Amino acid sequence: FRRLKVGSGNTSVCRMASPGDLTALQDDGQVLYQNHRYGSTYVVDRPRLGAMLDAGQIPVIHLGQVQGIRAVSSYPASWVTVALWCARSTTARRARARGSADIDARLAAWDETLQDLQQAGDSEFRARLDTDTMEPGDAAKAIDALVTATSHTP
Repeated sequence: FRRLKVGSGNTSVCRMASPGDLTALQDDGQVLYQNHRYGSTYVVDRPRLGAMLDAGQIPVIHLGQVQGIRAVSSYPASWVTVALWCARSTTARRARARGSADIDARLAAWDETLQDLQQAGDSEFRARLDTDTMEPGDAAKAIDALVTATSHTP
């Protein structure tokens, strides 16, 4: 799922939108969740989510806030929530390797996410995967197994 983004910066992983587009979605009650990070607004919108589900696709939504997980989980679908985690030092190393110019902001987001997760506890997630110790393909296989198991649960 590519979230809507109103702002600047990296445009390759989001669907870009204007402030007017966001206002129209908000006025129509089509925003499931929005948050502000790195000087931009990121949105999970009902129309795109519904289109994906109607097409038989399985949306994978990257959220860094428990409030966002709760908001999106209110959408009628069979959700599997997985916490992907890594050490703060890994976050810094990965951001540098990507050429991120805003490493301090990324680490502040890591700190905020840790606090959010500590307050929420583990009940929000079916699994927690440590990306410091597992390869991306192995994490994907573990998530696929959870989705498969969930889809076969009565």
